Amino acid sequence: MAQPATWDHPEPLAIESAPVPEYGSGSLADLLPTLAAGMGVPGTTAAIPELTPADRNCVFLIDGLGWEQIKDHADEAPYLHALLGSSRGGTGRPLTAGYPATTATSLASVGTGLPPGAHGLPGYTVRNPATGELMNQLRWQPWTKPGPWQPYPTIFQLAHDAGVHAAQVSSPTFQNTPLTKVALSGGTFHGRLTGEERMDLAAEQLAAGDRSLVYTYYAELDGAGHRYGIASDTWRGQLMYVDRLVQRLAEQLPPRSALYVTADHGMIDVPFDEEHRIDFDADWELRAGVALLGGEGRARHVYAVRGAENDVLTCWREVLGEQFWVASRDEAIAAGWFGPHIDDRVYDRLGDVIAAARDDVLIIASEREPKESAMVGNHGSMTPAEQLVPLLEVRS
Repeated sequence: MAQPATWDHPEPLAIESAPVPEYGSGSLADLLPTLAAGMGVPGTTAAIPELTPADRNCVFLIDGLGWEQIKDHADEAPYLHALLGSSRGGTGRPLTAGYPATTATSLASVGTGLPPGAHGLPGYTVRNPATGELMNQLRWQPWTKPGPWQPYPTIFQLAHDAGVHAAQVSSPTFQNTPLTKVALSGGTFHGRLTGEERMDLAAEQLAAGDRSLVYTYYAELDGAGHRYGIASDTWRGQLMYVDRLVQRLAEQLPPRSALYVTADHGMIDVPFDEEHRIDFDADWELRAGVALLGGEGRARHVYAVRGAENDVLTCWREVLGEQFWVASRDEAIAAGWFGPHIDDRVYDRLGDVIAAARDDVLIIASEREPKESAMVGNHGSMTPAEQLVPLLEVRS
């Protein structure tokens, strides 16, 4: 008698096995509310219990500087590496960026003190329900009214309204961008071109008030990682420069100050071969029933043709489920990927299917996303290399 055929296809990754960010106690969204609460700003709550209040707080966010990258590069970043034990209030632990671990989402989480499901920037590109088009939330294209897209006040605005001296010190390029408006506005913006100028001015702005909240930013490390990879000499050179910038600022802190060095995400290098880079534009199975492909290579929002949602979910699980956590919109929400609650205005911005990479793999789109598909360094998902960010601390 013939034996029945056995199903030998590996089970897809379980949704509950994804390492969900520590929203409410140890995520980027919890940082500024904790600092502001320590300065007595109404409407803010100290969510990270390990932090001790200070009268003057400076957050230096270095784009792309993940926790694991600092641990792995003691030679290039001796000052930062020596501060690892100070992270998260001296516990020596990192924060989690939030999902997806990408710049627009993380900056909005930092500035508003809210998780992505509330502030509404839940990806690199997401569908605008009002137009049906993909909206790039980093470049703000096509242009969308910033206020309705992200209506909550920033922590900087709340601090300013409470009499705290609030300031942002960054590249002049960012002064009037919609992303700055919705995520980081409030108080005064000071544009400076060089990293050294930003460090010096950040220290001056800290000293400008009895209570101060200052934010400063450096982007070029991330750019080097995307273009050349974190294994490159160019990236390591940028890391060495960043290490010197942090030390320069730390040595200028005025009295009663706390400096917190953090990041919006980490990064991994992904090899250039078909095994590690799955091309959506060349894969008829993945394209079937898909109206729009959003997000980025390691954190995809997939928008299905109406009526095809279940078929797309089934197909993506079968094709990618051993390497990606593949969830329906409601499954991802229930698992807490975007935070404990989802605002109604945000719900339809999320993909019908959401795919988060576990392995060193990308879903590229060589035709519709040629620049992004050519990047060496990538980020977006919930793996430690992408998700864990430092909260290094120096006090005066």
